[in-house]
Amino acid sequence: MPLSLPPLSDLVACPQCDTLHNAARLGEGMRAHCKRCGIVIATERSTAFAQVVSLALTAFVLMLAAISFPFLELDVAGHHNSISVLQAVTVFNDGIALILAFAVAGFIVFLPLLRLSAIIYALAPLVHGRAPRPSAKKAFALAEFLQPWSMAEIFIVGVTVALIKVAGLAHVSTGPAFWAFCALVFITVLKDQLICRYSVWQALS
Repeated sequence: MPLSLPPLSDLVACPQCDTLHNAARLGEGMRAHCKRCGIVIATERSTAFAQVVSLALTAFVLMLAAISFPFLELDVAGHHNSISVLQAVTVFNDGIALILAFAVAGFIVFLPLLRLSAIIYALAPLVHGRAPRPSAKKAFALAEFLQPWSMAEIFIVGVTVALIKVAGLAHVSTGPAFWAFCALVFITVLKDQLICRYSVWQALS
């Protein structure tokens, strides 16, 4: 007698080891763990969508602040200078350095903003109990695709390392944009931890 398998829509793959599990509805506050590696596969929180959208909106505002206000201020031999992230990008505007300018602007500013916009677009109607927008699945898929390419946290780590090296040559003080970037990194990590991909896809379906 041939073995009957459940339909694919009733199976959930572990994002870490790809072990297949039967999908089941969870109660409020419950978590489903992978039986092989133990990673959390799905969670059930009635306020999760609202929390994710709130954090995404906060991160969006922080990103706008981080690229608008002074990022660093330097004092060298009596000369004072302050620079924002956008000003730093526009410095590379000649020849091959223009490619670097586009890469910095894309990975640090525009791709993170695009990812946040896609998350807000896809999940905002769900917060109010409304049906998802027609392109919500594509928007969330885009947000998932862009996650490895949104490198604001890599940028802030690199800047911190550079500040340690420059501190002995000049007096360096951090501007409000630096702290906005730090807060942005923390909120982005928290937001990504709150997103249950399985629950999101189920809700969008």
